[in-house]
Amino acid sequence: MQAGNGIDAAIDAAFQPLASALSRVVFYTIPVGGADVPWIVLWLIAGAVFFTFYLRFINLRGFGHALRLVRGDFTKDDAPGEVSHYQALATAVSGTVGVGNIAHVAVAVSVGGPGAIFWIVVAGFLGMSTKFVECALAVRYRERDEDGTVAGGPMYAGRAWAVRSLSTTPPASCSAASASAACSRRTRPTCRPLP
Repeated sequence: MQAGNGIDAAIDAAFQPLASALSRVVFYTIPVGGADVPWIVLWLIAGAVFFTFYLRFINLRGFGHALRLVRGDFTKDDAPGEVSHYQALATAVSGTVGVGNIAHVAVAVSVGGPGAIFWIVVAGFLGMSTKFVECALAVRYRERDEDGTVAGGPMYAGRAWAVRSLSTTPPASCSAASASAACSRRTRPTCRPLP
């Protein structure tokens, strides 16, 4: 079979117009201070600033508590759960900080100079509030199976939001609930820790 004639090429051709339109919307640029900034970046910054102020600088207030949690000050041997506080932190950090982020810091400093470090620190500071909200939602909407296994993640929070909003916007909510429920059931086995 020649390249470009397979089923993957047919699927690509079918979804290309939708993907291109969505990309134009998501990465639409807005001129800010002489630079074109994608609106999605501005939206993420606005969300991080909102969470930081709304939660009264949880990234500063909760830092000592976070260190005590990781150190094991609140660990109980008979507490239910599958992972320790440290294992949960290591998993969250490994999912957030990867080799790409480490390499991007080197590129940012080499391209932007030492001033890039300031903006990296600001982004990290604001990102802590966003990460707190993400983790709080994951804990709030996690589910426990009959055998005691815990499963959760963004698809569970999305499903809860979609079900709760059914009364206000039925068509969109039905689609979102169906997609998130199908996604959460399909990916559920991969969310469990390895033996």
